[in-house]
Amino acid sequence: MASLVEKEAIPQEEHNGKQETEDGKGSDDEDAPPTSSSSTGAKKKRKRKKKTGTPATTDTTAPADAPVNGITETQDDATTSTVEASPPLEDTVTDKDGESTPSASGEAKKRKRKKKTAAASSNDAGAPVTNPTNMLLLYDGSYREPTAPAPRKKQTNPPSISISELYTDETYPKGMEMSYTDDSTAAQRFTTEEKKALDRAQSDVYSEIRRAAEAHRQTRKYMQKYIKPGMKMIDICEHLEETSRKLIGEKGLEAGLAFPTGCSLNHCAAHYTPNGGDNTVLGYDDVCKIDFGTHVNGRIIDCAFTVAFNPKYEPLLTAVKDATNTGIKAAGIDVRLCDVGEAIQEVMESYEVELEGKTYRVKSIRNLNGHSIAPYRIHAGKTVPIVRGGEATKMEEGEFFAIETFGSTGRGQVHDDMDCSHYMKNFDIGHVPLRMASAKQLLNVINQNFSTLAFCRRWLDRLGQSRYLMALKNLCDSGIVDPYPPLCDVRGSYTAQYEHTILLRPTCKEVISKGDDY
Repeated sequence: MASLVEKEAIPQEEHNGKQETEDGKGSDDEDAPPTSSSSTGAKKKRKRKKKTGTPATTDTTAPADAPVNGITETQDDATTSTVEASPPLEDTVTDKDGESTPSASGEAKKRKRKKKTAAASSNDAGAPVTNPTNMLLLYDGSYREPTAPAPRKKQTNPPSISISELYTDETYPKGMEMSYTDDSTAAQRFTTEEKKALDRAQSDVYSEIRRAAEAHRQTRKYMQKYIKPGMKMIDICEHLEETSRKLIGEKGLEAGLAFPTGCSLNHCAAHYTPNGGDNTVLGYDDVCKIDFGTHVNGRIIDCAFTVAFNPKYEPLLTAVKDATNTGIKAAGIDVRLCDVGEAIQEVMESYEVELEGKTYRVKSIRNLNGHSIAPYRIHAGKTVPIVRGGEATKMEEGEFFAIETFGSTGRGQVHDDMDCSHYMKNFDIGHVPLRMASAKQLLNVINQNFSTLAFCRRWLDRLGQSRYLMALKNLCDSGIVDPYPPLCDVRGSYTAQYEHTILLRPTCKEVISKGDDY
C-alpha cells in the first residue's frame, strides 16, 4: 500500500455516540485505540470537507444538512480553530472502491503550487530567466546564457601574427562588394539561387584569396606609417617583405610573396626593386610607388599605392586614384576591355598638377595596363588598357583582374631603363635542354621556391645562391626565364600608381584588396 503524507486530523462530533466508517458501518469512539490495520486505513481515508464548507460527496440528492460519512456540517469553535490552524486540504472525491482521489479543482491548485515551487527553486539557483528570448533553451526546458565565442587574437605592433592564427575559423574579411553596371542583370544575379549556388561552390577559393588580401591590407597599413624620408630603399623593401611573410604564414609554394616589392621612384613607373648593394635613399620630394603581392595556393593579390611626402604631388595622386576607382566601377561580366580603358583615360586626363610654377596635365601611360590573374600566373593573358582603343575582348564570370592605372607628368609612355631586378619563369615554356650545370642547378632552385611566380636577385641571395649571374643570363637567353627591367618615362617627370585586385563573382563584383586606406 502506498504511503500517504500525514495530515493533522480534524476533530469530529459524535453522531449517536458513534461514527460511521466509510463503508457505512459504525466504529468505536475516536479515543479508543485502533483494533486493526483495516480500521486505521479507514480512518485515514475519511473524506475531507471543502474549505468553503460545501461537502464533497458523490450523492447529489442528499439533503444539505445530512451527515456524510459521519462528518457533520456544523462544528464548534474549537473545531473551527483547529481547521484554520491546519494546512489547506485538497478537494477529494471517493471512487467506487472507497479510495479518495483529488477533484479537478484540487488538481489545478496542486499544479499551480508545483509551478510556483519550481520557479522559486530556479530563482534560488540563480537561473537567469529575466530575458529568455536572448538565452538558449535546453532540452530539459531550462535556459542558459549563450556561450561567448573565444576571443580573437589581436595583432601586434609591428604586426607579427599570421592571418590564419587571427582567423582560426578561416572566415576572413570580405572585400568591397559592388553590383554590376547593368542594373536589371545585376539585380537578377544578386538574387537568383543558381548564382548563389555557384558562389558557394567557390567558397574555398574565396577563402584563400581573402586570406592573402587581409595579409596585404595589414602589411601596407603598417608600412604606410613606417616609411619615412631618409630611409634606404633596400631597407624598406626587406622590412616590408619580412612583415608580409609573417602575416601570410609563408610556407613554400602554398603561401608567400607573389612577386618582389616594387618601389619605383619618380620617373620610374614600375618593376624597380633594389639589388644587393643598392644604397638609394628615399627623399622628401620623391614619389614612390609601392607595389607588392601575396598569394595563398597561387591565388594572387596584386595591389599598389603611391607614397609622397610633399603635398604638391597630391593632385597627381588623386588623379590616379580616381582613375583606378573608375576602372573598377566600369569593370564587370561581359564588359569590353576597351570600354574600361576609355573610362579610365577620360577621368585621368581631366586632372592637372602644378609643379615649380608650371602646370602639367596628368597623362595615362599608354603602354602600361592592368591584366587578368590566374593561379601562379600574374599575367594570365588578358590586358586591361588605361587608354581608349584597346581590345574588344570581354571580361568573363569567375575571372580575377588587376585594375591598375599609371599617371605621369611626362610623355605618358615608358621604356626599359636601369639594371634589371625582376625575373619570372615562362609559364608556357616546355622542356629546354641546358648544357650549363650552374644553369640547371639555378633552375631547380627557381622551380622549388618560385615556380612560375616572379622573383628578384635579392631573393636568390637570401636562398644562399652566389655567382649565379651567368647561369641566370643563360636561362634568360634560352627563354626559360623572362627578365622584367624597370619601366621609366622621361627623366624629370613624376609618375604615380594605384592598383586593386577584383573578382567577378557570379552574384557581384568584389574588390578583394580594398581597405580603409584606399
